[in-house]
Amino acid sequence: MKYLPPSWLPGGHLQTIYPATCATKPAVAYRRERWPTPDGDFIDLDFVDGQPGQPFVVLFHGLEGSSDSHYARGLMAHLQTLGWWGAVPHFRGCSGEPNHAPRFYHSGDAGEVDWIIRRLHDMRRQQHAGTKFYAAGVSLGGNALLRWLGESQHQADFVDAACAISAPLDLAGGGAALSKGVNMIYTRVFLQTLKPKCLHKLSQFPGLFDRDRMLGARNLYEFDNIVTAPLHGYRDTDDYWNRASARHILDDITVPTLVLNARNDPFLPARHLPQSAAPCVTLEYPEHGGHVGFAVGGPPGRLHWLPRRITAFLQAAG
Repeated sequence: MKYLPPSWLPGGHLQTIYPATCATKPAVAYRRERWPTPDGDFIDLDFVDGQPGQPFVVLFHGLEGSSDSHYARGLMAHLQTLGWWGAVPHFRGCSGEPNHAPRFYHSGDAGEVDWIIRRLHDMRRQQHAGTKFYAAGVSLGGNALLRWLGESQHQADFVDAACAISAPLDLAGGGAALSKGVNMIYTRVFLQTLKPKCLHKLSQFPGLFDRDRMLGARNLYEFDNIVTAPLHGYRDTDDYWNRASARHILDDITVPTLVLNARNDPFLPARHLPQSAAPCVTLEYPEHGGHVGFAVGGPPGRLHWLPRRITAFLQAAG
């Protein structure tokens, strides 16, 4: 399934921005559940219910994403048409309500992925034993999923197949790209939602990090140095971006996995895309698509190419 962009949507920036802001998002009938976490917090998950015996797909969203993100709505709507089951777990603070613990989420959050995915699998096995269980992740969620797959190795083999879409496989390379030029547009969008969440976190936990330095952060490197890295056990941004990058563990994955990154993705320049991985990992780097773009058809554009690519790979591989 080769991706060919519509002629009216040229370049990585338009292919990124237009699908996220202008394309029509399909309707999805979500059912929400709230799960308490082992550390006294909570996460919210949005489910779509399918037909008995059909596969289950869990999707981990990207930075400041949610079940309402265009890619999540696109995939979950497609699962509904197939009669499959699906779930979009929200990383902490992304479901519309601030979380309770002195932490957020991050690109290397393999521990969080492990807890969520094992609980989902156990629930699925009790309700529909023997059906296929798949995992997918987009952007930050794709990197975190790949980290979990590589760190878990054969302990992750209960997942039949997986997909990571537009994952920032090299966080340092991607972070540098997002810190200059026109790419600062994306950085400003992220910081516009991250900073208010941080202010609320400081109201819960005064002194958790430096308020003035956080508010003064101009890019993700500065923000991660002040907030993300120290809150989640990393020394600083350099340590976080190095240790959390999925590129280090692609050779360790044992589950059939698709890694799909457009070569014109503004978030990760093509020169940073890994060229080798474990035999079960398919590296697919189309020339076009932007960052989680992949819109097709005439304006306003349709979002069905990516969901179909994901489900086609999952069915063939698992």
